[in-house]
Amino acid sequence: MSLNSVVSSTKYLHTVNDEGRYYIVCLLEKKGSCGRFQIDELPCPHAWAVLKSKFLMPEGYCSDYYKPKSVVMTYEVLVYPLPDQKEWNIPAYVADEVVLPPKWKRPPGRPKKKRDKPFIELLQKKNQHSCSICGQE
Repeated sequence: MSLNSVVSSTKYLHTVNDEGRYYIVCLLEKKGSCGRFQIDELPCPHAWAVLKSKFLMPEGYCSDYYKPKSVVMTYEVLVYPLPDQKEWNIPAYVADEVVLPPKWKRPPGRPKKKRDKPFIELLQKKNQHSCSICGQE
């Protein structure tokens, strides 16, 4: 990935040019138009480019779940291993439960690919035709 430029719109809002595609990054809300920043709760590559250009530390933009204190806390509670399967005490209503496969079936044919639309394409009106050489309507 080659991040060509970072343009600041405001103190927290930035536009990142990623090989001709434009992505918006909001550091205040920890969001990016690619969606990875808010889903992973870690800075996406576009947010990393903004943080690097602003000389900001990425730790402030990561979820607390990824910080050492949280990781250590997950191992504070003791986890006991299960006894041998022959010793399990399963209630009758659970043992008698019949589990069926889901009723949903995959549709025939190849699944359609979802792609990230460039920022310019998001701004254009639908059904607008333009020249592939000069870009004019």
